Amino acid sequence: MTQPRVRVVVADDHPLFRDGITRAVRGRPSLELVGEAADGRTALELSRTLEPDVLLLDTRLPELDGLQVLNALQRERSPTRVLMFSAFTDGPLVHRAIAAGAAGYLPKSAERDAVCEAIEAVARGAVVLDPSLQAGLLEQVRAHGVAADRPVLTEREQQILVLIAEGLTAPAVAARLHLAPGTVKTHLGHLYEKLGVSDRAACVAEAMRRGLLE
Repeated sequence: MTQPRVRVVVADDHPLFRDGITRAVRGRPSLELVGEAADGRTALELSRTLEPDVLLLDTRLPELDGLQVLNALQRERSPTRVLMFSAFTDGPLVHRAIAAGAAGYLPKSAERDAVCEAIEAVARGAVVLDPSLQAGLLEQVRAHGVAADRPVLTEREQQILVLIAEGLTAPAVAARLHLAPGTVKTHLGHLYEKLGVSDRAACVAEAMRRGLLE
């Protein structure tokens, strides 16, 4: 019996790079390209409406970054498996992505056949990590093992945490980071939830206790 094709959405803001990957997906008989996005908000909307088997997701996107899209899908218990794909491969970023629920992480230097094979593996339930990223991830796992009660914060949550620790109000944080006030409030809500607190002062105190602030 013929296996159904793996339904894929590709999200990357570089048109030439996205075109190359979508061509590779279209050329793979086992894969079916069902959508493509140039920004994070579109990637999230397509994932919600199309429910692809795999979302191939760049970490750095306009509107919403890759980790924000991943976190939203995880909160919604989306059936879509997320394979991160990025030119940024530092250990902390890879660790945050895997800890947040990504099913794999590949550098953009990966060959197109390797990317397609990774999509197939992720669709089968495997976790895929490029060998070049394993040492950095292991270092982060060890570091987090030393401070096991440190929650994994997104880059934006960490930025906001530092600013509120400096005494900035939510509107001031929004102005500093060029974000909508509502967006800052959403990130603050996520921070409070991760730290188990209900207000800004307690958030800063708990973050200091857990070593999240220098």
